[in-house]
Amino acid sequence: MSKLVEVRIPIYPECWETCGSCAQGDISVEEVLVKPGETVQRDDNVIILETGKVALDIPTPCAGRVVEVFVEAGDEVAEGALILTLEAD
Repeated sequence: MSKLVEVRIPIYPECWETCGSCAQGDISVEEVLVKPGETVQRDDNVIILETGKVALDIPTPCAGRVVEVFVEAGDEVAEGALILTLEAD
């Protein structure tokens, strides 16, 4: 029996608040790499975030089938924002 897993934006590194080199300005989705119905493996990248200074790949925590994607390119996102749901293997 499979279970539904929510994939969320991870907590930003503590160093972002102290030095600010990586994250300047808003954090947005640069690219969405998956679509509903696609199968992903654990640690496959599902989106790329743009932080103003660096691009960050956001991976999946487990393998499964993408059920729904809640972000699109250009969306501004915050820590904990829902990216997608997976039907986990």
